[in-house]
Parts: sequence; C-alpha cells; structure tokens
Amino acid sequence: MTSPPLGRNFRLLWSAAVSSRLGDSLRTPALALLAAAVTRDPRIIAAVTVAGQLPPLLFGLLGGVYADRWDRRRTMALVDGVRAAVVAGLAVAVALDRVGVAVLLLAAFLLAALGTLFDSASFALLPALVPPDALPRANGRLQAGSAVAGGFLGAPAAGVLFALAPALPFALDAVTFAAAALLVLALAPVPVASANARRGSVWSEIAEGVRWLRGHRALWRVTVLAAACNLAISGIMAVLVLYALDVLRVPPAGYGLFAAAAIVGGVAGALGAGRLAARLGTLPALRAVLAAQTVALTGFALARDPVPGGLALAVFAAGTVVWNSLCASYGQRHVPAGLLGRVGAAQRMVGLLTAPVGAVLAGLAAAAYGTVPVAGAAAGTFALVTVAAWRTLLPAEPGVLSPSGAA
Repeated sequence: MTSPPLGRNFRLLWSAAVSSRLGDSLRTPALALLAAAVTRDPRIIAAVTVAGQLPPLLFGLLGGVYADRWDRRRTMALVDGVRAAVVAGLAVAVALDRVGVAVLLLAAFLLAALGTLFDSASFALLPALVPPDALPRANGRLQAGSAVAGGFLGAPAAGVLFALAPALPFALDAVTFAAAALLVLALAPVPVASANARRGSVWSEIAEGVRWLRGHRALWRVTVLAAACNLAISGIMAVLVLYALDVLRVPPAGYGLFAAAAIVGGVAGALGAGRLAARLGTLPALRAVLAAQTVALTGFALARDPVPGGLALAVFAAGTVVWNSLCASYGQRHVPAGLLGRVGAAQRMVGLLTAPVGAVLAGLAAAAYGTVPVAGAAAGTFALVTVAAWRTLLPAEPGVLSPSGAA
C-alpha cells in the first residue's frame, strides 16, 4: 500500500521544527557553560536548570488552553518571534559582558514558558496538515529531524562556538527561532475548530481537557503507561554516565561515542515508526515496542562491556522514539480538534510529574547500592508496564466514555 504524501505544509513545519531544535541544542549547553562562567556556586547553576524545568509544570495546562483558543499557526510564529527576541537580547548582554545570575534565570524561565505554548500548538496543528494515516510517519520524521539536528549537529558544535565567542551560540539560536517563525507563517492558513467559539473560564477549559482524557479509556491507559515508563527512563538517564564509566567500562574519551548510540537508535526508530504502525496497528505496535524495550533494557542491565551495552541502549532508544511517535499519533487521531491542545498538554503533564521522581529515586538508590540495581529496577519496571499493556491496550475495546463523544 502506498503511503499518503505528507505535503508542502508538513515540509514547512518539519523545517521549522528542525531549525528550532538546532538552536535549542546550541543554546542549552551554552547556557550551562555561561552559568559556570558567571558563578561556581553549584546551587545557582542548578537553579538555572530548574528555572528551565518549572514552566512546563506551572503553565503546561494553560498553554494547552490557549493553543485551543488561538490560531495555532500564528501562535507558533509569534512564540518563535518572541523567543528570537529574548535570545537575541541575551546574546547582546553576553557580548557586552552584562550577564548576571538574574539574567540567566529570567532567560531560562521565559524560554521554557514560551515553549509550553509552542509545544501545545504544534501538537494540535499537525493533524490539520497531514492525512490521518500519515500521522505516525509524520511524527517519526519530526523526531528524526530533531534528533539529527540536536544530537549530531547542534550539541557537538555548542562548546566549540562558545569557546570561539560566548555570544555566538545565542546569536545563532536567535536566527534559528526567526527562521522557524517565518517558515510557520508560510503554512497555509488552517481553520480554527468550531469548538473554540464556546469558551468558558480558563480553569473550566483545563478541566474539560482533563476530563476528556480521563474518559477515553485507551488514551488514558497509554498516558499512565507512558508515565510509568518515564519513571524508569529518567532513573536510568540520571545514572547513565556513572553506569557507563563504572559498570560498562566505557573510557571517558569514548563516552560521547557511547551516548551517540542512543541518538542513532532514536533516528532509526523514528524512521520506522510509520511502517510499524501501518503493519500492526497503533495499539498492537505500542505493546510490541514495550516488549522489545524490556528485552533491550534487561540486556543493558546485564551487560558488562561497552559494545553490548551500547547496542542495547540503541535498541532501547529506538523503542522510546517509536513509542513517543505512536502515542502522539494516536492522540492526534482520536481527540477532537478543538480539544487537542488541552488533551495533549494534560498527557505531557502526567508524564512530567513522574520524571523527577524517577531521577531522585535513582540518585538515592545509586548512592546506597550502586548503579547496577538502578538498571535492574528500570528493567523490572518496564517488564511490569509491558504486562499491563498487553492486558489493557486492546484494539477492539471502545475508547470513549466522555460526553464529548468523539472516538
């Protein structure tokens, strides 16, 4: 069967997403380097990181509301335009040596806050740009492009550019945001869903999105399973460098190459997500992916050498990207257009809540017992999630219980 074409609008959205991701991958490590240049106080450096992590928790659901209220194409362009201005201002401040702790905290917070609105609008816009059957392939292409731009291009270049001129990564990030804004504006206008005309209070609209998610049995189960996966993933990522160096005996000089295995696996998974969904169906594919990830993570926990450890990590990363692509596609196909921003934001919020818990638990466990039990616990968590998925993600089961009635 011939895959439906993705079309000009998707190519523009893909180019905007990749451009923005490239800038992010330049800015994020440069911001950490800049914080270390301003102060050596680890508490302040950690505060800059937290300032970039808080907005999705504080404003994620609010971003979903306005992604459903406003024209999504214009919202994305406006957000990227504002982000370009913020990062350009930061680049000027760096060039003039006028950066202090307050500037770093404010910039990290503003950029992350704006990102919550952009992410909700982007998630809700995609189903209007490509045919429903092409959504898994489109989401996979977006993730593949972002992985290449961020992992293979931006991240390795960030330190080099910062060493040449500390303002340079931020100036380039501003250019990528501006380019992304122009690319999004070039999209054909997309009609706003008629449901947007019936506006209540912000809180009532948030509650409507959460209720719809909770009432759709299959989507809610996928969301809860994803949150459980995030608990394990954040835990293993929190101790990955120690596990690689101490258990797998990866040489420090080779850690970058070892970590690149996850990027290669992620790109491969992103490119194969559409084919897997077309062959198996979305929910059966999600169950199969979890089973494969459980095997890969078990192999990673048992490995004691860089090569099998790196291969297992690549397979696991491929599964993570396939899971993310198919989860997004499933929601985009089943959620009514006027609720996509809010339901997508609610899904992301559930996942975000478990990530810091997993990292904290992994840190405490590793300090007390070493990193090997953390890897074993992560594999065990995935095994339990896989069993739950095979028992609950049943394709023939009716999904919607909510009064909105959209399947």
